[in-house]
Amino acid sequence: MRIDAHCHAWRRWPYQPAVPDATSRASAANLIHELDRLGVKQAVLIAAAIGDNSDNTDYAFKAAADYPGRFVVFPDLECWWSSAVGQPGAAARLEAALSRFLFRGFSLYLAEDEDGSRLVGPDMMDFFRLTRDQGLIASLSVMPHQIEAVIQLANRMPEIPILLHHFAFMGPRSRTGPGDSEAVIAAAACSNIYVKYSGMGNIAASDHEYPYSPLRWIPDCFAQAFGPHRMLWGSDWPVSTKHMTYPQTLSLLTRHGPFRGEDLSAVLGRNMHDLLNRQPNGAPNEPD
Repeated sequence: MRIDAHCHAWRRWPYQPAVPDATSRASAANLIHELDRLGVKQAVLIAAAIGDNSDNTDYAFKAAADYPGRFVVFPDLECWWSSAVGQPGAAARLEAALSRFLFRGFSLYLAEDEDGSRLVGPDMMDFFRLTRDQGLIASLSVMPHQIEAVIQLANRMPEIPILLHHFAFMGPRSRTGPGDSEAVIAAAACSNIYVKYSGMGNIAASDHEYPYSPLRWIPDCFAQAFGPHRMLWGSDWPVSTKHMTYPQTLSLLTRHGPFRGEDLSAVLGRNMHDLLNRQPNGAPNEPD
């Protein structure tokens, strides 16, 4: 079973420079094509209302309706691009989202220059208490210097599975190297923190190319710290197309990654499947 734990779909390509196929390059239909040709059963759509895509959550849920069983949508909540971010009432905004949509988790992006402390501020603790009570998954985009706040959150809310995007951005983008792994090791001590095996092109330097051999230390470091049962493969499509093909995002794990056999199967989809099908108390549902 293959489940892509991190990808996007947008009505319009949100990045610069502009592209000639802006209304189709990042479409859900194109993503379905990529999933089908690699036998990926399901994908988690990480909503992100960036560029001319203020309605991205609505677009993602429509895609899920158009392709039944193929997409699981994580709406974007309390992200740095929202006009409401930092304003009181985060829990109420989560309640409003739950009244509109059925979802198993959400994405939350911190700005790179934040220190992470708002994750554990009083208003956000109300937000995360509701997250816990609703049995939701929190998918977080955080930088290495923000992991300390994530650890605090994980310790206060051990019932919430917390998924870190793109190896927590360890590597050239955050100017971190193999000697800066203390935060990674500390986060691994929290059994409810997971890491996405995704976004290598996003965290690499501009002169790095697939298969990113100089950055092999990153997946190796996380594999050693978190093991095969708390890592989740994600393509980061279509952002990844700026750096590599969809099949290459998979082969970074299957051909060049540190896992084999049953461990590889876990990272490729079983871990994400178990998270999506867990009961609110944290126990996995019995298989059908």
